[in-house]
Amino acid sequence: MNAPLTFREILHPTDFSDASRTACATAADLAGRFGARLHVLHVVPPVTDPTPAPATMRTLAAGLPPGLAVVTAIASGIVTRQIAAYARRNAIDLIVLGTHGRTGVTRALLGSVAEGVVRRAPCRVLTVPAALPPAPAPGPAARAEEPEEPASCAVCGAATQAELICEPCRTKIRGEALERKLREERAGR
Repeated sequence: MNAPLTFREILHPTDFSDASRTACATAADLAGRFGARLHVLHVVPPVTDPTPAPATMRTLAAGLPPGLAVVTAIASGIVTRQIAAYARRNAIDLIVLGTHGRTGVTRALLGSVAEGVVRRAPCRVLTVPAALPPAPAPGPAARAEEPEEPASCAVCGAATQAELICEPCRTKIRGEALERKLREERAGR
């Protein structure tokens, strides 16, 4: 039989976004439930001004539940590497971070910190979506699903089914990328 799951050191990497605030609430709740110490880390990417980070970090730490053991830290460098290195140095048991939910082109251009952390982490990683659905109401009655808000394509503005980019634009972008790759390969011969 396995030992019960316990967490003594929980790390919450933050970029101070809405997605991070949702994950911070989850990390604080878990730290309180397990009696764990909560580490809050902000990594300043290279060539970025770190000036507002200390003040923002103090504000974030002040908003955490009273009685919670909190350690704050600010690091500089490549975000995913710094998070994994901090987790190793501090014997972190769980990393709780928010996801922005980027897909397609924006994910390809901006990358996914959450994905990088999952690959590099020396411990368990819990990813928390920026917009968590509300907790189900107690009792046997099921709530009717709320209709999704209409979304529009970031490229052409056409209505989409809650997607960032509509299928025709996605197809066009993929085709252009393939044509560019083929041209580059031909030029390199």
